[in-house]
Amino acid sequence: MNRFRKQSHKGTKGRNKAVTKISENLTQRRTKESGLTRDIKDLSRNMTSVQPTVDEINRLLVGFGFLNFKISPSTTLPNHYSIERLDGEQAQDTLSEGEVTFITFLYFYQLTRGSFSEEEIAEDRVVVIDDPISSLDSNVLYIVSALVKDLIREIKTDQESSIKQLILLTHNVYFHKEASFQNGRSNGCKDTNFWILRKANNVTSVSAYEQKNPIESSYELLWRELKERNANSGITIQNTMRRIIENYFKILGRFSDDDILSKFENLQEQQICNSLMYWINDGSHCLPDDLYIQHPDDSTELYISVFKKVFDYAGHLSHYNMMMGEEADSTPIELPM
Repeated sequence: MNRFRKQSHKGTKGRNKAVTKISENLTQRRTKESGLTRDIKDLSRNMTSVQPTVDEINRLLVGFGFLNFKISPSTTLPNHYSIERLDGEQAQDTLSEGEVTFITFLYFYQLTRGSFSEEEIAEDRVVVIDDPISSLDSNVLYIVSALVKDLIREIKTDQESSIKQLILLTHNVYFHKEASFQNGRSNGCKDTNFWILRKANNVTSVSAYEQKNPIESSYELLWRELKERNANSGITIQNTMRRIIENYFKILGRFSDDDILSKFENLQEQQICNSLMYWINDGSHCLPDDLYIQHPDDSTELYISVFKKVFDYAGHLSHYNMMMGEEADSTPIELPM
């Protein structure tokens, strides 16, 4: 009986010791939790404060060359700011429409990472940006595009980001082109989807294009017409080839016709290339008539090979392959003789 009492006493003592240990651990954890809660509140207070936003907006303004005004915390309203000239004069009434729009966008850009209230700092969010560059000049267009692409990159790569989705709406084709170009491409990203909204007779329709970017530059459209020549009428193919050569070689590359011809190795090949120039210039300025003694489709394929050779001899065959969606081929291109 005494032995049982001793064992029972030891068991009770062990349980009490365990309870005491657990209580101490619980107290330590609660103390740590209270400290972390205070830290979160302090950080949230900084995030909802206007000063970090003011500092970051001013940094961006200086970095992008806007040196004639700055943002300052309001002296009359808490958590508000004012726009000032460098001499302290209020600038709200003297800013251009583009400057006002740009500052507004910068503030919104900072707000995507902050909040008006401490409780909403860590909440997941969906960011909607609607035509941010409608009143901006071309220089600011690229700045805003770069900031938007930073948001896109953050969503795709930072798993801890509170921004979970970005919805970008725009009427501006140039802004769309810049913002949609990610990691060297504008198509084929599984995390990006494209839609076109059209409105006719007060009815809005939405067309989904999934990962295929439906907006192309005029230069891309020229190549697509050339690539899909078998499905289209061949009447405009000469004008298409002429415009591609003019845009790529003459306007961008500063090549003249003589420069292009000089890339060919011998007189016979130069004559063939020259015939291409005559053919595309003739076909781009008049409609084909009964002077044709060869089927137009046969002529097209004949000169397509010469057209490709122009890019090959100029050292730009990779550009031709990229635009035509063709694989690089190590087989030399034979010119028709």
